[in-house]
Amino acid sequence: MASPPTRQSLLRRLPGIDTLLASAPLQALAMQIPHALLVAAAQQTVAELRAALLACDAPAPAVDPAAVAERAAACARQLAAPSLRRVLNLTGTLLHTNLGRAPLAEAALTAIEQVARGYSNLELDLERGERGRRDSHIEDLLVRLTGAEAATVVNNNAGAVLLALTALARGKEAIVSRGELIEIGGSFRIPEVMEAGGVVLREVGTTNKTHRADYQGAIGETTGLLLKVHTSNYRILGFTAAVPATELVDLGRQHGLPVMEDLGSGMLIDLSPYGLPQEPTVAAAVAAGVDVVTFSGDKLLGGPQAGLIVGRKAAVDTIRRHPLARALRSDKLTLAALEATLRLYLDPQRALAEIPALRMLAIPAAELKRRCRRLQRQITAACGERLQADVVPAAATVGGGALPLSELPGFALALRPAVGSVAQLADRLRGGEVTVIGRIHEDCLLLDPRTLASAEETPLIAALAAALG
Repeated sequence: MASPPTRQSLLRRLPGIDTLLASAPLQALAMQIPHALLVAAAQQTVAELRAALLACDAPAPAVDPAAVAERAAACARQLAAPSLRRVLNLTGTLLHTNLGRAPLAEAALTAIEQVARGYSNLELDLERGERGRRDSHIEDLLVRLTGAEAATVVNNNAGAVLLALTALARGKEAIVSRGELIEIGGSFRIPEVMEAGGVVLREVGTTNKTHRADYQGAIGETTGLLLKVHTSNYRILGFTAAVPATELVDLGRQHGLPVMEDLGSGMLIDLSPYGLPQEPTVAAAVAAGVDVVTFSGDKLLGGPQAGLIVGRKAAVDTIRRHPLARALRSDKLTLAALEATLRLYLDPQRALAEIPALRMLAIPAAELKRRCRRLQRQITAACGERLQADVVPAAATVGGGALPLSELPGFALALRPAVGSVAQLADRLRGGEVTVIGRIHEDCLLLDPRTLASAEETPLIAALAAALG
């Protein structure tokens, strides 16, 4: 009986890099994938097999040249695939930060394509034939939609808060309620943003209660600004009190101090008719007399990542003249998408119909149940007994630090594979050619169709069948 091959003999069977590059699987990719990536894939495959063979505590794997070539080809395809790619979001979180937050409206996508394909009047005033301001493309729209005197834009809301604080209160104190010292995203913390902008934090009140007298007692010669921060990603409930913006504005006027409010998500239209809690709109903050209001473009506004700054002209002019504004400015693609999105808001009903984030918020539970039933039939036809799919009640969330206590009632598909675990199914869907992200709950994989476009249903069914294959 022949003795099993030794590790050294198996090592000698590993194909050379040139041999792998000449193999049929890699040659078939030569016209699609750059040669450098094919070489890297061959080297990586051989290195991984060599490491496995040399591992003392692992059984020696067989070395089949054809299998090695196929493995190298798979590695090459993986190396050639883009790192940032589209995924199907079925998590039940609409503004999922890890998945890119708000999908853009068709009008915004068209605007990006048109601007990206050639040159544009990004900083050219076509009427005067002179250099212009890039924020001019969105300022008139924001003024019209919010009632503000002026507006500008930077790359995200964290940048907007940092820039506004730095421009208006550097070297001075900013007074803020202790209950509004928020942290968002693990690194955006109001105290640290203030410190980075050279602003001294003066916190007043308690965690759950802050009164006008607390602000009044803290105002002194070194005070530069009164700051109000919307608690976007949490709520303090029970025995609470907060000073409304109108009172802060009145107090600021008495002492000649500007008032700034960070709304975080920032809504341009009232969404309470769709079952969501009453939230302050940007126009309401402006109407209250707040000097500077900051908010995000890619959350409930439903546009691209941006930090929007609106308010009184004197304050906004001071902000946009600050040297930091250039470091935080938005690019032409962001401005194109943002302008197109804001134009939709000129007709609120059109905005609700065409901006995906708003449209998803308003989907009734009965419609979601019908979608689930339709998908259930398609899954049964494609996967048979390999996958059990049940329609179950499930609540979605807004996400992105917006409306943290709000749940959107609806339905989802609960999947259980006949073979293997739910976690393995989730892993295969996440790693498939079409990436599908759901959430595991009570030993099943929940797929919430609220965030699934109709054109994505067929790819979803194909991805499920492939994951089971």
